[in-house]
Amino acid sequence: MAQLIDGKKISADIKEELRLEVETLKEKGVSVCLAVVQVGEDPASCVYVRNKTRACAYIGIESKSYELPESTTEEELEELIEQLNQDPSINGILVQLPLPAHIDEDRIINLIHPSKDVDGFHPINVGRLWTGEDGFLSCTPAGIIQLLKRSHITLEGKECVIMGRSNIVGKPMAALLLRENATVTIAHSKTENLKELTKRADILIVAVRKPKFVTAEYIKEGAVVIDVGMHRNENNKLCGDVDFADVEPQASAITPVPGGVGPMTIAMLMENCVKTVRE
Repeated sequence: MAQLIDGKKISADIKEELRLEVETLKEKGVSVCLAVVQVGEDPASCVYVRNKTRACAYIGIESKSYELPESTTEEELEELIEQLNQDPSINGILVQLPLPAHIDEDRIINLIHPSKDVDGFHPINVGRLWTGEDGFLSCTPAGIIQLLKRSHITLEGKECVIMGRSNIVGKPMAALLLRENATVTIAHSKTENLKELTKRADILIVAVRKPKFVTAEYIKEGAVVIDVGMHRNENNKLCGDVDFADVEPQASAITPVPGGVGPMTIAMLMENCVKTVRE
């Protein structure tokens, strides 16, 4: 029976630690404010924004919402980002992705000042991650590191395989695992002999955006399996990139979907927000 890595519990622990820290900061006259910008009404984005706002309220972080219509132009969004960059009362800026097709996401991300980039997406923060300098970490990979560490799973010297090479998960995940002295391989859609590669992994991190793609035949006996995927199945129930029922008997530890990686992303966003005011 695999150890179930409980993202709900671990994220709740982190949020409680941050709540106490914010309380202490407020006693010193230091407050934290996050600006959340959403363009359009993508249903998933609305849920994410609502969850982020709730987390801010619990921890004691002020949140300001900027809900813009789908028709907002790139120039209008740029003007708002510039205003938020210049506003000393705003510590962090989060632009909810995806943006409408007529807006260049990369351009908008690059406009956010690196010192307010609490998503950790700005090229300067990405560069700091790879060179080992201090900066904001991409929230999902940072959350996965916390899941592993707080579940007492050793990273040093372990062979880790990441399935997926996105800028949001795969690439920053590799950098963070290297920081922990793991040996890292990134697999992707063009990787040959994929199953042979993944079966070497002591820790397998799956972010392929394909429901139930990874089955037991991809897994080494006793591997740790982290599922980053989030989908709705034919019965409208949430599932991940990993076929949990098939893989769980073979794994030593595994994240469920929901309740695994998902809650950690918001917890680490809150961590980045508090980091903006730490001395």
